Amino acid sequence: MPPPKSTYSILTGAQQKSLSDNGIDDFLLVEYQDRIGGRMHDVGFGSGPDGYPYVVEAGANWVQGTVTGDGPENPIYTLAKKNNITTLFTDQDNTTYFDESGPANYHDAIQEFQDALEKVTIDAGSLLKHNIQDRSFRAALRLQGWDPAKNDSHRQAAEWWLFDGEFAYTPGESSEIFTSVAENATFDYFSEENLFVFDQRGFATIIREEAAEFLVESDSRLRLSTQVKGVDYRKDSVTVHTNRGCIDADYAIMTFSVGVLQKGVVEFAPQLPSWKEDAIHSFELGTYTKIFMQFPQAFWDNAQYLIYADRETRGYYPEFQPLDLPGVLEGSGLMVATVVNDQSYRVEAQSFEETQAEVMEVLRSMYGPGIPDPTDLWYKRWTQTPWAYGSYSNWPPSTSLQAHQNLRANVGNLFFAGEATSQEFFGYLQGAYFEGKHVGETIADCLHGTGNCTVSDEQQKYPVLTGVTPYNLYNYEHGWFVDTIS
Repeated sequence: MPPPKSTYSILTGAQQKSLSDNGIDDFLLVEYQDRIGGRMHDVGFGSGPDGYPYVVEAGANWVQGTVTGDGPENPIYTLAKKNNITTLFTDQDNTTYFDESGPANYHDAIQEFQDALEKVTIDAGSLLKHNIQDRSFRAALRLQGWDPAKNDSHRQAAEWWLFDGEFAYTPGESSEIFTSVAENATFDYFSEENLFVFDQRGFATIIREEAAEFLVESDSRLRLSTQVKGVDYRKDSVTVHTNRGCIDADYAIMTFSVGVLQKGVVEFAPQLPSWKEDAIHSFELGTYTKIFMQFPQAFWDNAQYLIYADRETRGYYPEFQPLDLPGVLEGSGLMVATVVNDQSYRVEAQSFEETQAEVMEVLRSMYGPGIPDPTDLWYKRWTQTPWAYGSYSNWPPSTSLQAHQNLRANVGNLFFAGEATSQEFFGYLQGAYFEGKHVGETIADCLHGTGNCTVSDEQQKYPVLTGVTPYNLYNYEHGWFVDTIS
């Protein structure tokens, strides 16, 4: 029997809505998991008063940027309103600070970092506009007077909370220009509001409800629990090899995370061109690990955030989020601790029991020895999850727009989308939304023959990324004394 043929095959993505809106219904949605939603991942945890678990978000948890007046509205906010998603307005001023001695006051450090952050984002705009070389966000902060000592735990905690806790990487590992672009695109273009989702249907309700508008129950176009093993791409078609057989299609969109692409778990035929491989390996995937705990009763302040400054290790259980708060999950005894990046790898590699012992040592330094142990503790091991290998992407220093365009660009009739391919909203849900919409509309144009199809000459790409220094400048005058070319 020949493999099934579809005009369109979507790989682990939500671009089908864009196609459906453009009159295209001959498609397949191929999904690794037994559900749709990807890194929007709600899970049951703990026990509620009715004996059923609470629904918590292991993955995406915020609507970041909403709308200002009559300005543009974040489409994620639009979908959240459409589906009456229950949220809490994030108030960063509603925060209590701690160190190893208990309650502490480092509001001044928070304000100093916020001031430096604002100056860096303004400077980044000037670099972008005048085509000046990018640099690390760390270098930019130093230029604005922010350079905390390694042993200044209060300032290190302030920086972690307002930077690492957002981007899942340190300033030294992040681009000044493009980190500022992502921040401004979300919080200046839409609004400064963050809405924390605690809806007991799950945040992915917005995905499930959108899918329900064009997928019927047991729809044969939705193939769950299907693992992509390989992709053969050509100028006029694509063949997808899965653990359940092959799919032939005219076009395909791949929305795998950067981490999955970097692991090489999918075999491409022909091998991806070098410009594409270089782009895939030039970007990073951060990890944001939320450690969910349920306690017999709440013992914490009625604050949205509890920030801890560890004396020895930056980013060591620095953030706690009580969910048992007035108007939220009252009476639940739920609290979330957050770690990112290197600490995520460390924590996710150890047992829940080991993590609980570490977390409780920190909490008891904050609240005293009399607080109870949790009755339950759980976290998603994102760094070990084969359909993700992390949480969301990060743009490294001195990595150009052209390099990122190579990450976006198609090869033959195989297209790429997802939050990582968004140049202005990478790392954010709206980035995945806009990229999916863009690629879906591109392919719809091709299928409708409207003249806007870019497949024949492909999306813009840059096979050779040139540097800024000609080889003849590597000379004695510039301190180049030894031939180092091997």
